Amino acid sequence: MIVRDAATDAVTKARDVLLGVSHFVHAHPELGYEEYQSAEAVASAAEQAGFVVERGIASLPTAFRATKGSGDLHIVFCAEYDALPDVGHACGHNIIAASSLGAAIGLAAVADELGLTVILLGTPSEEGGGGKIDLLNAGYFEGVHAAMMIHPWPNERLEAACLAVDHFDVTFKGKEAHASAAPFEGVNALDALTVAQVAIALLRQQMRPGDQIHGIVVEGGSAANVIPAHVVGRYMCRSTTTKRLGELRVRVNACFEAGALATGAQFTIEELGSAFSHMESDRDILAHYRDAAEGLGRRFALDDAGAPRPTISTDMANVSLVVPSIHPLLAIPTHGAVNHQPEFTAACLGGAADQAVLDGAIALAHTAISVAQDQTLRARLVHRS
Repeated sequence: MIVRDAATDAVTKARDVLLGVSHFVHAHPELGYEEYQSAEAVASAAEQAGFVVERGIASLPTAFRATKGSGDLHIVFCAEYDALPDVGHACGHNIIAASSLGAAIGLAAVADELGLTVILLGTPSEEGGGGKIDLLNAGYFEGVHAAMMIHPWPNERLEAACLAVDHFDVTFKGKEAHASAAPFEGVNALDALTVAQVAIALLRQQMRPGDQIHGIVVEGGSAANVIPAHVVGRYMCRSTTTKRLGELRVRVNACFEAGALATGAQFTIEELGSAFSHMESDRDILAHYRDAAEGLGRRFALDDAGAPRPTISTDMANVSLVVPSIHPLLAIPTHGAVNHQPEFTAACLGGAADQAVLDGAIALAHTAISVAQDQTLRARLVHRS
């Protein structure tokens, strides 16, 4: 308990810094791989807290690694700080960044006593690009024994059902023509996309539970009286496993082929960023998180009732297949709003959001302390590497 108290005190003393980071990131929403101000705000705060900070790691200007301690058990906290187009921090990454920073500060206060190396990773572009996958591929999770983060949500949940996901653009190319005088001289790329959309809609009847596809039209033509010759759609395909996702993509890609075949248009598919995998939470670490969160007054009634887990996708899932990881959902009051709505953006600022930053930081730090003190778990984590 004395060790936990020391970590809690360190987080409490850093309260103003942590909330300042959360408020700053919220006020400066930046898209993936462009989070220059947000990444620097988190990295600078870690540096001021005594961490050794390496900026621009893995050739990513908005990624960083902050390290403190030299023990044999290496624990990573992942800080996300990218925003969404139009709705800003509607997924609460400002809370994620600040809580992971706070967890690292809290754990660092007891790192020498527990034989820990504490690492805060600044991980850009979770909303599509996959910064954690970039860092994974560049070796920044090598030698790591456990990775943790929390994610704000309307409800308290131990974990989500993280689906594997692909992000991609589909471009149809046709031929312009006067839409009234000579439409027969054109090849309508928008019709090709429409046919593909209808085929996808019909395919949904045969898709297996857990399979999803959704998309938007990025470019749909320039004028109503010109046959569209260049059309772009942006899509996401999701499934319960990477293998299932590959099988779904074969069927979805055939829908785009059908649109091209029906209209005479040509089409290309461009994969965007990295594919996200399904997630496998570490049950032992998650049990320690539950104890830590309940110690702060958090309750998991939906989990205890066996309520279906919400479906999301995250690049933390890819990390979980390599490093024992957790990604619990931390409740904030949203008054009925859900993630990716403007109302959720508003809910990520204010008194309740500030409390979530502190609770998230303390819960994660206490989880890591319990992991370090659980000799059976510690041995499993250290020896697996």
